[in-house]
Amino acid sequence: MNQPKPTRVHLITGGYPPGSAAGHDMDYARLRLLQLLQESPQILTTLGNDFTDIAKWLPGSQLLITYVAGPYPNDEQNHILHQWLTAGGRWLALHGTSGGKAVSVGDQRRARKMIKLSHHATLGGFFLNHPPVRKFHVKVTDREHFLTKGLPASFEVMDELYLIEVQEPATTQVLLTTELDEDPSPPGFGFTYEKDTSVLPDGKTRVLGYSREIGTGGVVYIALGHCHSPLNNVQPFVDASVNASGSTPTLFRGAWATASFEQLLRNGIQWGSRAEG
Repeated sequence: MNQPKPTRVHLITGGYPPGSAAGHDMDYARLRLLQLLQESPQILTTLGNDFTDIAKWLPGSQLLITYVAGPYPNDEQNHILHQWLTAGGRWLALHGTSGGKAVSVGDQRRARKMIKLSHHATLGGFFLNHPPVRKFHVKVTDREHFLTKGLPASFEVMDELYLIEVQEPATTQVLLTTELDEDPSPPGFGFTYEKDTSVLPDGKTRVLGYSREIGTGGVVYIALGHCHSPLNNVQPFVDASVNASGSTPTLFRGAWATASFEQLLRNGIQWGSRAEG
């Protein structure tokens, strides 16, 4: 019998420092992603906690999936990643992948800001901040794209609303947006930044999902996906749209509990497996 050729997927889930959850339920996210990957019988999956060994795993992989809070590829690892993408690899990047390294600012060094590194150019997005977890509507701006197959025109989620600076607007296909006039984060919450470069020219639209081509490969980034449990929750409070008292739910699944996010992930796995044709 002729065996179908397997699709290799490398999945990275983890926080920083190594072994830390970094405010996210990494075990839950890893399990959900593995369950979705297992739905495709031709997929074989390898696992990592950060980017340190991608030189070992990427050459034999067709798809890289990342759900991280802190880990990021350094310059050498980013070079490997970019070469792999150029040669046809596909990267499904989720949630905190747009972050990376934060540095202290100010005299008391309590405030922190993200710094832009080489992997942000490859990813095509850079995380500025997010306000407290809130309820918001996500608009599907391109319903003809394979990644948005089966999605409604819009859907509602409770999540961290990421403020993402798109790096190459001219070559980026925007898939998901939301509207937010100003960052409602209270003083001292989250990360600081000099200018809100995540808002589009209309002064209210924020990009939450996009695709971009790199050589014969490409990147899809989806900003949604916060989750935590009582063991790893670090959210001090949430927006009143989630809980009128502001108290943070100790168990939070957010977008993971919605059919639309699950559909996005399934589409992303099929896209990465080149099943869209």
